[in-house]
Amino acid sequence: MTIMSPEASSQRTLYPYVTGTSVVAIKYKDGILMAADMGGSYGSTLRYKSVERMKAVGKHSVLGASGEISDFQEILRYLDELILHDNMWDDGNSLGPKEVHNYLTRLMYNRRNKFNPLWNSLVLGGVKNGQKYLGSVSMIGVHFEDNHVATGFGNHLARPILRDEWKEDLTFEEGVKLLEKCMRVLLYRDRSAVNKLQIAKLTEEGMTISQPYSLKTFWGYGAFQNPTVGAEGSW
Repeated sequence: MTIMSPEASSQRTLYPYVTGTSVVAIKYKDGILMAADMGGSYGSTLRYKSVERMKAVGKHSVLGASGEISDFQEILRYLDELILHDNMWDDGNSLGPKEVHNYLTRLMYNRRNKFNPLWNSLVLGGVKNGQKYLGSVSMIGVHFEDNHVATGFGNHLARPILRDEWKEDLTFEEGVKLLEKCMRVLLYRDRSAVNKLQIAKLTEEGMTISQPYSLKTFWGYGAFQNPTVGAEGSW
């Protein structure tokens, strides 16, 4: 008979299994826009193509996540308990995006300190009392607020586009066009991205998530057809 030691009964996720790639979000004139594709990668294999990675949190917030899908589901369970506990007070108040973002930073940092992190990068956006809020949290609890945020490859490929083209008075149509431009670049350059995405819109009135749709693409660029052309620096 094998006797299990106390140490053996405690296990950790050493690396993620099924993961989602970038989330990109911006503030626009009336609220928050957030985009994410629907791919779920098992290692380097695109195993799932209908994974929703954006969810409403309470009345005022929307959460997007890249990284381990099952850990994202656990985070959503924590948030359901938080929102339920808040509603049980029945005092007419409700948690806003800033409060939810602060909760997520404590949650991620606490799990990191236990050497059992949740393998996600999170984007939390919301609108309450006319105030727009957009922030990000890493898997070790590093957090910040900004007018536009991105996770994964989006932090390297989409943020430069957003720095150049984002403006405070973006209309809904302009915001969607800007997000689609970012997602198209990610589709071209990120092997884990799929051409099936959703865009979440959150305003003072509430949140809606679009039906999945695909972007128009063009694969006839010389660098795509002949990789050595780009490598030699001659186009």
